[in-house]
Amino acid sequence: MISNIKVAALGGGTGLSTMLKGLKLYTGDITAVVSVADDGGSSGMLRQDFGMLPPGDVRNCLSALTDIDPEIGDLINYRFREGGLKGHSLGNIMLAALNDMSGSFEEAVKKFARVLGIVGTVYPVTNENVTLKAVLSNNKTISGESNIGAYSEAVWNRIDHVELNPPSPKPVRGAVEAINKADVIVLGPGSLYTSIIPNLLVSGITEAIRNSRALKIYVCNIMTQRGETEGYTAYDHLSALEKHSYEGIADMMIVNNATVPEYLLERYAGENAAPVHIDTENILGHTKLVQGNLLLIQNGRVRHNFSRLARTVVQLGSEFRN
Repeated sequence: MISNIKVAALGGGTGLSTMLKGLKLYTGDITAVVSVADDGGSSGMLRQDFGMLPPGDVRNCLSALTDIDPEIGDLINYRFREGGLKGHSLGNIMLAALNDMSGSFEEAVKKFARVLGIVGTVYPVTNENVTLKAVLSNNKTISGESNIGAYSEAVWNRIDHVELNPPSPKPVRGAVEAINKADVIVLGPGSLYTSIIPNLLVSGITEAIRNSRALKIYVCNIMTQRGETEGYTAYDHLSALEKHSYEGIADMMIVNNATVPEYLLERYAGENAAPVHIDTENILGHTKLVQGNLLLIQNGRVRHNFSRLARTVVQLGSEFRN
């Protein structure tokens, strides 16, 4: 049964788009607020060549919310393997064309959404061209989202905080309005410092979350991430989120408690990644904890089971609203 729960989901990368696939099964009122700090791959090339905002994360979210032939989603995610377009996805190229025809990236996204017939709405968090910078515990700085993700010394010099340049960019109005109207605000899943937190650094976003009467949920990653959260516990993730916003930003925290298969643990160990330890006592000192089997193994990678996760989010929202 489709609910009328209004969900505003903030993030980027594959984490947000994965959850959106599940949310559209349970509610028809979804707004995705997407980070625009990406500077790698196809998005980085189009950003450099055309001076546009990175389309990749937005494209993934639009694809996840398509409500027509599933092959359309496959088509816009198709990535060219040869020639001058090698490395680019068709959807990114289409967004680049629409951006050239529009007054802003936000307008281009709206046009693409109409073409695809999506469930819900997708907004870039800002229309401004921003660069993400990480400041490490030894005061060293790393500029650019792709460089932060490639950082290899996070075990010794953790990320202290991240910043946007220019600081406090103006938000897209629709993104703020969606947060104001939401019954549930979801942060994550996704890369902590490069997908989720950048949204909170946009002017007005954290304030809108603080002032909202919605249920605020943080979905913690299942695995730690090389270059960002090596050695992090679940509480460490929450603590970093609060450091970049305010204490108490999450009314609830959802974590996976299913065991990752041994063969995958070995594979992830080669990437300096491991399952996120659930330090229950620390978490319960700051927020409510919701645990469950949310594990999905897909193409040899650990993912959230998007259906179970979305069902949990909508159920918690319904109970909170009632």
